[in-house]
Amino acid sequence: MIQFKFRPSHERGARDHGWLQARFSFSFSDYYDPEHSGFHSLVVMNNDIIQPQGGFGNHPHDNAEIFTYVISGELEHKDSMGNGSVIKPGDLQYMSAGDGVHHSEFNPSDSEKVELYQIWMLPKQKGGQPIYEEKKLGKDQVKNEIKILFSNDGREGSTLIRQNATFGFGQLEEGHSVLLQPDQDKPNAWIQVLNGSLTLGDFQLCQADGLGIERIDHQLTIQAEQNCKFFIFRLSDSG
Repeated sequence: MIQFKFRPSHERGARDHGWLQARFSFSFSDYYDPEHSGFHSLVVMNNDIIQPQGGFGNHPHDNAEIFTYVISGELEHKDSMGNGSVIKPGDLQYMSAGDGVHHSEFNPSDSEKVELYQIWMLPKQKGGQPIYEEKKLGKDQVKNEIKILFSNDGREGSTLIRQNATFGFGQLEEGHSVLLQPDQDKPNAWIQVLNGSLTLGDFQLCQADGLGIERIDHQLTIQAEQNCKFFIFRLSDSG
């Protein structure tokens, strides 16, 4: 039977480190919530604000599919693969850590904060060469639909990732809707609203709200109450 797990934005975990204000949809670092310790292979959904000249120094990762989406401001990225770039609003960065990678993330501005989402997914198999890619989610690139950005099978021209999952980006104008279909291979979904508001059944989701759906067995409708942007992850039962 289908089940829902609503994660309102105001109930997320919170930490203030001065240079960093972070909100956690799932358990992370010293924040632990046994009711929200990831959702299938999706294990991190952090909404961060980094103050001017603040950031994360060079640090390691391995065996993680890491996505960073910039909402406002700019984020400077450098890594041990030789990549160096400034990620701007609407840019989405993908880094598969594989056997291991070091990277840093820094707000180069003297006056502007940077707000972002950092999302981690566990890989289906450990190891492999690290991978890096960037995508630009411009205003008109997705309109009244869900575009698959990342997947395990490259569907719709998406980038391959190391997990049996899809990562989609939706952008709907007020009054428009899209359908969420059952998928036996990926029967679970997580929706994270970036801005605006939408409804799904009895749930109304506003900015920074999340909704987990397990064992989707019938068609569901995502309806925009206001112009909205959201991420949607389709996830298998096995991590």
